[in-house]
Amino acid sequence: MKEIVTRFAPSPSGYLHVGGARTALFNWLYARHNKGKFILRIEDTDKKRSTEKSINAIIEALKWLEIDYDEGPYFQSERFSLYEEYIEKLIDSGQAYYCNCSRERLDNIRQEAMKSGSKPKYDGKCRNLGLKRGENSVIRFASPLDGVTILEDAVKKNIVFQNSELDDFIIARSDKTPTYNFVVVADDITMGINAIIRGDDHVNNTPKQILLYNALGAKLPVFAHVPMVLGKDKARLSKRHGAMSVTAYRDMGYLPGAMINYLVRLGWSYGDQEFFTRDDLIEKFALKNVGRSAGVFDTDKLLALNAEHIKKMGTKRLFYYLNPFLKNKGIETEHSDFMDGVIKTLNKRSKTLTDFAEGAEFYFAKDISFEDKKAKKLLNSDAKNLFLTAIPEFEKADDFSEAGLEKVFLKIMEITGLKFGKIASSVRAALTGKSISPGIFEMIAVLGKEKTVQRLKAAVKFIEAL
Repeated sequence: MKEIVTRFAPSPSGYLHVGGARTALFNWLYARHNKGKFILRIEDTDKKRSTEKSINAIIEALKWLEIDYDEGPYFQSERFSLYEEYIEKLIDSGQAYYCNCSRERLDNIRQEAMKSGSKPKYDGKCRNLGLKRGENSVIRFASPLDGVTILEDAVKKNIVFQNSELDDFIIARSDKTPTYNFVVVADDITMGINAIIRGDDHVNNTPKQILLYNALGAKLPVFAHVPMVLGKDKARLSKRHGAMSVTAYRDMGYLPGAMINYLVRLGWSYGDQEFFTRDDLIEKFALKNVGRSAGVFDTDKLLALNAEHIKKMGTKRLFYYLNPFLKNKGIETEHSDFMDGVIKTLNKRSKTLTDFAEGAEFYFAKDISFEDKKAKKLLNSDAKNLFLTAIPEFEKADDFSEAGLEKVFLKIMEITGLKFGKIASSVRAALTGKSISPGIFEMIAVLGKEKTVQRLKAAVKFIEAL
């Protein structure tokens, strides 16, 4: 079997959005599943819309998603000599021709067609005139006048196009710049691309591209056109649905593994399974499981899936992703047993890495601030008496495991006559400055004896100052 070669070919006119990221992912997974090759190509022939900033944003997003490419990035703007060579082949073989029809004449043809209710298309006036290049000449492809072109699609199955409905479309403009449908075919042929997975908004371009493959004597790739991604209201995905830059989700604290897990489920399935690791997806991805219905982008489902990935990720790997968010909070730390403990108390409670970093802040605070109104309300004279009783019990405790701490709390309950909930809520407020935290025993076990005693003493001083 010939090596599978896929590609992702974005136009650098903006950020990498959800739909584009899914296209890249499907091609990458298909290549990786088949132990093939994945190529990145930047389609930057439109100089007015293409920007260096967009190119960098696309590459940055792919890097965050950990979608690596085997070749590239290639830039179409650097391949014009290749396109000229292929255009000359078509002209020499009589399958392309120069056309010098004026804009006014083409507008008249279009208007007449619209009046008669027929499809606007070029009438072939220059097709057999044997014209040479003129100052305002374009180059047109000589499309077949009859018969059919069949798109054998791996997702949509066979789609038949009547050749009589196709135009003698332009493959090079009057300024000599080649057009989209031509350059993608020239690129895909020379790069050995034999599998093309893309959005179904490209279906109508495909018959033209098939004709170009045939004219150039090249074998057709596998085509797979996947349904569009829609918002929850079934309208085309836009910013109001959450169609932001992929890197915006990174900055909000989503894991790349959760993002690709969610993106792949927008149009692909494997039984009833929802949760996939990267390795799972590489092992199981196949075009036969791509559906024909549009995927619906739901930020609530993405958030829930992200929480699941945080919960199931190993502490060392999770620290790698969490660390930048800790640094944003001014927390400089390294992976350690202490950090593992912090992570284990919060990984089942955090939906994003932003939540996680906020939840972890109190562990690293030099001094606890009592700005949380509910927590501050708990710090009163009764709490002071409780802490003065509790401090000696914590100081003399030899076992600061969760089981050992349970015994300490039982002793404090015995001395004070207070119920566990009352003691735990006041101690939590003193140790964290919050009314909500991880479980009291696991949290104190991570903080350790020194910090626990120090913070209880600081809370006593805070109450006295009030």
